[in-house]
Amino acid sequence: MNTIRLNARRTVLQAIAAASLGAALMPAAYAAEAFPNKPITLVVPFVAGGTTDILARIVGQSLGEELGQPVIIDNRAGAGGNIGGQFAARAPADGYTIFMGTVGTHAINEWLYKKMPFNPTKDFAPLTRVANVPNLLVANPAQPFKNVKELISYAQAHPGQVNFGSSGSGSSIHLSGELFKMMAKVDMVHIPYKGSAPAVTDLLGNQIAIMFDNMPSAIQHVRSGKLRPLAVTTAKRSPELPDVPTIAEAGVPGYEATSWFGLFAPTKTPADVQVKLHAAIIKVLQKPDVIKKIGDQGGEVVTESQAEFGKFIAAENEKWKQVVKTSGATAG
Repeated sequence: MNTIRLNARRTVLQAIAAASLGAALMPAAYAAEAFPNKPITLVVPFVAGGTTDILARIVGQSLGEELGQPVIIDNRAGAGGNIGGQFAARAPADGYTIFMGTVGTHAINEWLYKKMPFNPTKDFAPLTRVANVPNLLVANPAQPFKNVKELISYAQAHPGQVNFGSSGSGSSIHLSGELFKMMAKVDMVHIPYKGSAPAVTDLLGNQIAIMFDNMPSAIQHVRSGKLRPLAVTTAKRSPELPDVPTIAEAGVPGYEATSWFGLFAPTKTPADVQVKLHAAIIKVLQKPDVIKKIGDQGGEVVTESQAEFGKFIAAENEKWKQVVKTSGATAG
């Protein structure tokens, strides 16, 4: 009888222990399974209206539908994307804050700024590239030059009198201009803005002469005739503007500069959450309507693994390191 009671008691204690262990493990398992169970913030390190913002809103809307939770765009502009980058890097690493990084924030800035408020490599986990976007050399129609050769001739005859705007010091737009100055041997003045949109506004008002803008934020003004396209910065012509030559074709052989945009999570974000985010983003980037919307902006959708994106960033980092050093560009 005592043996039966002892065995019964042991069975009850084992059941209680198993239940306790299950309860202890359940929150972590449930949290991973339930992600996301609240809105996700997508930090954009530039002002609304620029290319980074346009792409973030296209992807963010569809990503929210895919994950079943709203994706809220949070524009935190300044310091060439470093303010937004710092904010996202310090956010809780739980998957509810992701970051739309660029060639500037993750391949240029650490060579351009004396002090960085975050480490692009150590503080972020790459999810996937979203798109490659050509930069488009555009001019206000009131300017006296109609093509690249005329621009070079005019700038050489008027050193320091042609100004070009950018979305900020150290942005790909800025360095596209610095690379042009170096290769075309012209003296032009850089005017940095806090984002592409205000720079385009001044370009439309002829407050600045030219701009090496990302195509999505400039193409609508080219199509309306408010801006004059001179050339694209990529090695090949853009399907969206097939009659516009490359800068290399137009008079500066060997010139090439491409902007890219990608999504990141704070580096300590749980691996399973990163995997879920990556899978959802890839699904979004394969949707025909998303491909078309990005294509309409002059962009080319890119999908890749997290490892592939990491290798790409490493190569870009080395490339732009050399451009910054050669051009002597500095910021902050």
